[in-house]
Amino acid sequence: MYQIMEEIKQGIQYVFQTKNRLTLAISGSGHAAMEAALFNLLEPGDSFLVGVNGIWGQRAAEVGERLGARTHRMTKDPGSHCSLREVEEGLAQHKPVVFFLTQGESSSGVLQPLDGYGELCHRYQCLLLVDCVASLGGTPIHMDQQGIDVLYSSSQKVLNAPPGTALISFSDKARDKVYARKTKPHSFYLDIKLLASFWGCDDEPRMYHHTTPVINLFGLRESLALIAEEGLENSWQRHREVTSYLHGRLQELGLQLFVKNPALRLPTVTTVVVPTGYDWRDIIGYLR
Repeated sequence: MYQIMEEIKQGIQYVFQTKNRLTLAISGSGHAAMEAALFNLLEPGDSFLVGVNGIWGQRAAEVGERLGARTHRMTKDPGSHCSLREVEEGLAQHKPVVFFLTQGESSSGVLQPLDGYGELCHRYQCLLLVDCVASLGGTPIHMDQQGIDVLYSSSQKVLNAPPGTALISFSDKARDKVYARKTKPHSFYLDIKLLASFWGCDDEPRMYHHTTPVINLFGLRESLALIAEEGLENSWQRHREVTSYLHGRLQELGLQLFVKNPALRLPTVTTVVVPTGYDWRDIIGYLR
């Protein structure tokens, strides 16, 4: 099992494009990875800035509030994204220790740009936390190159593995923040120091922590092997081509895409404007 776990760690490092030692899989869905990131990074009273342009920013903000962080929402209309200028204004005003962005906002179909955001956050002594649950494998992301401090995703989207495991990685800066905490994280199950020991991410002997979903880990290992065999660039290209075809055919039918700027359209989730004269509830009911 330890060998499988080591191979999973290498696979996560590959799909995240990172060399971070503190890289592992969480026993739980993408929500568990979100909570693991926030439970370990934030302490009561910390300033937390959240880019909210859909459901995942809303949920991250709620977790921050439950933790007792001073949570500030940078709210955008659905279909739009947080610009570098707006983020810098928020960083200067709120002086957060963590800033949250969703790369693939599946509730609206927006692809959030990431180039330059890590560098900007670090200029303000802030850690960048990114959710790539709906986008990993389907669009480029380069954790180290883009200065992302904590990145997490999930097994059941583009990776096409069974649901129930999540991928997460911490940069050295993020790791230092976690290990220098004055208080213990609220969750024992998601305490990253204990999980790091269990996954062999430090130089200490492994310590048993909890019973992992072994069958799910075998599935996750295989899905990471498959995407490594295909190659990330090939996977990204395949999604671009298929999405471009889908968008073209939808528009030929007279439908309008919800995200107006083609550069901001998420390749893995396509959103369509409800046609005039229709009630979206009727359409959803029919599809279901």
